[in-house]
Amino acid sequence: MHTPTSAPASFGQRLRHWRQHRRLSQQELSQQADISTRHMSFLETDRSVPSREMVLRLAERLEVPLRERNQLLTSAGYAAMYRERPLDHPDMAEARAAVDLILRCHEPNPALAMDRHWNMVSANRLVPVFLADIAPALLQPPVNVLRLSLHPEGLAPRIANLGQWKHHLFERLRQQIHSTGDTALQALLEELQGYDASHGPDRAHLQGETRGVVMPFQLDTAHGQLNFISTVTIFGSPMDITLQELALETFLPADATTAAVLQQFYSQIGL
Repeated sequence: MHTPTSAPASFGQRLRHWRQHRRLSQQELSQQADISTRHMSFLETDRSVPSREMVLRLAERLEVPLRERNQLLTSAGYAAMYRERPLDHPDMAEARAAVDLILRCHEPNPALAMDRHWNMVSANRLVPVFLADIAPALLQPPVNVLRLSLHPEGLAPRIANLGQWKHHLFERLRQQIHSTGDTALQALLEELQGYDASHGPDRAHLQGETRGVVMPFQLDTAHGQLNFISTVTIFGSPMDITLQELALETFLPADATTAAVLQQFYSQIGL
């Protein structure tokens, strides 16, 4: 797999970085952007200054994430276009309330929201029920959902289809690395791949996986083995970087027994 490198400072260098990351030739990108190959060459060598419209057109053709589109704009001498504010910023109060409402509407099913580095930014009231015996260090903020899931002192020993689940998460992470070129995500993948796997191989490989849509998840609990379907939702066309990078994951019951146990949890904790 191609390992992304940090994008350099000038517009031309950043443009070349993203073109190569997308594995496009100058000619291919020129055709997609409806400009000459010569003009593309001049842009990449900083011999031509792009218009703001051209920067946005190239960013769109290269599917550059909003965070990096801002970098392309500023490196070309234009103001950043997309806002970036943390969810706890006063101006994000409505967005945060909407996220929390969505998560709460999924109860009694566990649901959580993650940022671009898989750190949990919010969760509904069913999520803590499944984290009671997790190593305290893994629950210190920022709580990383991938570490929580795959660490030997996290949920990993209790996941019956661990190998299948791990493969699913690694594929999602690799796709994200390819899309964003984020070196922090590459480092996270390498960390996760180095975890001790001595707790054993899969005890189950579940049917019902639909790549990119749903993923089965089987968890051992004090109430027996529970079967879930994991689904991930992202916001459609946000103009805010934080919202574009936010992912909501919900664990839906895959059978009547699991649904009944979740309802029991929901009632016991006084919701």
